[in-house]
Amino acid sequence: MQLYISPSMRQVTVFPGKGVREFIKVKVTSRRLSCKMVIYSLLFLTFLLRFIFVLTAMDTIEGETRCSSLGCIGKRLDPRMWRRLDSVRVPEEIYQVLEEAEIQEAMPRADVPQTLEAFVAEMKSNRSDAKTFALRLKAMVSLMEQKTRVAKIQEYLYRHVASSSIPKPLHCLALRLAQEHSTNAGARLQLPAPERVPTLVDPGLYHFVLASDNVLAAAVVAASLVANAFRPAAVVLHVITDRKTYAPMQAWFSLHPLAPAVVEVKALHHFDWFTRGRVPVMKAMERDRAARSQFRGGSSAIVANVSEKPIVVAAKLQALSPKYHSVMNHIRIHLPELFPSLNKIVFLDDDVVVQADLSPLWDIDLQGNVNGAVETCRGADKFVMSKRLKNYLNFSHPFISENFDPRECAWAYGMNVFDLDAWRKTNISVTYYHWLQKNLESDLSLWQLGTLPPGLIAFHGHVHVIDPYWHMLGLGYQENTTVADAEKAAVIHFNGRAKPWLDIAFPEIRPLWTKYLDFSDKFIRACNIRA
Repeated sequence: MQLYISPSMRQVTVFPGKGVREFIKVKVTSRRLSCKMVIYSLLFLTFLLRFIFVLTAMDTIEGETRCSSLGCIGKRLDPRMWRRLDSVRVPEEIYQVLEEAEIQEAMPRADVPQTLEAFVAEMKSNRSDAKTFALRLKAMVSLMEQKTRVAKIQEYLYRHVASSSIPKPLHCLALRLAQEHSTNAGARLQLPAPERVPTLVDPGLYHFVLASDNVLAAAVVAASLVANAFRPAAVVLHVITDRKTYAPMQAWFSLHPLAPAVVEVKALHHFDWFTRGRVPVMKAMERDRAARSQFRGGSSAIVANVSEKPIVVAAKLQALSPKYHSVMNHIRIHLPELFPSLNKIVFLDDDVVVQADLSPLWDIDLQGNVNGAVETCRGADKFVMSKRLKNYLNFSHPFISENFDPRECAWAYGMNVFDLDAWRKTNISVTYYHWLQKNLESDLSLWQLGTLPPGLIAFHGHVHVIDPYWHMLGLGYQENTTVADAEKAAVIHFNGRAKPWLDIAFPEIRPLWTKYLDFSDKFIRACNIRA
């Protein structure tokens, strides 16, 4: 058999021979490579080199610079086929050292690497064994954890001080308005005007209640409420304050009328029923204030406890906030007595901003319940909308565990629709103070902070869930809230430490509050209150 290949390599001819010997003796003649063959060969080599280059580059990016391109190809196809000698398994000795409760050899803090760069440089220079590597690594990480804990606790302490103190501009505003109240008859006008007094008891109007001792915060709530109302003339705002803030509050709303809306300003001592003998709120608040002033030994003792996690320290510091023993925070439990002529109201906290008309709230059928509120266990924001009773009440205490379900969904204060007629048929107020008394007798062990925990207990079984659109929470502690999301809500609530009137407020969402302030106002400018 003979094999013939043409010079152009386009034709191959096989001739039958006399046997294997003749086939082996086939003579191959020399030939000249064609230009086309050379071009094809170059193209093939170019593609192959580029392919190898890409694989090598990918391996380099992934940090595996020691393997060859072919080795890396094989490793990707099946690592078990390429038993590499340089195994990347972590030695068991390192795990043993890292899992030890404490570092065996006490290491001076100055000798511990302060940065990752210093640690890597030390390991490269000393060529340490695995045990030394693990010990040094554990010492560095432990030191970083200590520094992080101290920094977080300092942050929480500073935020606690900032949120508990009265900012100088707000103090200035209250003093200037009080002075104006004493010298200017126009700042002492009867609110509302005599001809508008009948509207205060007209059940056909939209009645809102705001309890606050913060003039600036109350001004924003009132301005946003009226500005977004479709029928401002049907809006009646009842502002309740304490004795010391009454003069500044009356001066502000006298000099800044919100006509055609009606605004009433009253202090607690103006209500006939509000006497120490008849209302348990005063006695309860005095005891609560005394207990909280010594709670956990005060802020210094809380911060000095090195065994507590920062988040636990933050919760204990928050329990010392003055707002939790403010009568303004508890007075809502007596709304039926405050407004005996009204059958339905909307209660607003002073750290909210109204962004829509709230009159449709009066069309909501509460189905015989007392409190229309937004649930806080369902929603896209898992950080804010994940609250259940176990987040507020201490279920390790038998008083709580025997009466409530820890998985039950919680609800929010801040914007609530109250059916006062249905409320008057219940014992909600009595239940509220009964549990408040139990908490005081238990050394604040049933819950630690706020008026929401006793509210959750008192209104248990009397809550009707309303659409989350009406009340968006968390703007005072959730910095990930976007302006676009906040603008979609009817009421936004700056609950948390980062109040919008404080310097620690989140700057991205603070304009949603400041846009309802007139910074050209003489009182605002005089007290250096700026956007």
